[in-house]
Amino acid sequence: MKLWCLFFPAWLIASSCVDNKPSADAGKPDSTIHSQSNSADHQANKINTGTTQPEEVLSYARSLIGIPYKYGSIDPNEGLDCSGFITTVFNHFQINVPRSSKDFTNVEHPVSLKNSKPGDLILFTGTDSTKRQVGHMGIIIENDGRAINFIHSTSGKADGVTITPLNSYYEGRFVTAIRIFTGL
Repeated sequence: MKLWCLFFPAWLIASSCVDNKPSADAGKPDSTIHSQSNSADHQANKINTGTTQPEEVLSYARSLIGIPYKYGSIDPNEGLDCSGFITTVFNHFQINVPRSSKDFTNVEHPVSLKNSKPGDLILFTGTDSTKRQVGHMGIIIENDGRAINFIHSTSGKADGVTITPLNSYYEGRFVTAIRIFTGL
């Protein structure tokens, strides 16, 4: 990561994701990704999680359930978009992460869904799954071998921070899961 990423306010390098469900989101913004940062700055990025454990991150993430969705926001008092939710959760623990969901594509280690664990990040396309560019993300909170659940901020029917099962809708949009906690 280039050093300037650590010093510029998030709104200067902000990028957002929108998770519109086709039937429930008439009039909401489409799922394009707007990035003012260069995704190459974050490629092959290793995120330093320090001594923070996945359980701590998940506990804090759960405390944000119910915060409404707000496009482009990282302010829990106003609402959060999906990457704003991830930024807020990890910044709470002084863990620097990219602001854009797209910039997570080459961060850390990809893992298969079968081998994913709580604390791994899950990346999806935007609502147009034919465009295989990352446009939405969440944090896996459960993988019991039968079902995967993740926490995210959605502009869809749930409209805000919620826990969602990896259902057929999201399976069709799945891009990758990534591990940022090295001890898992």
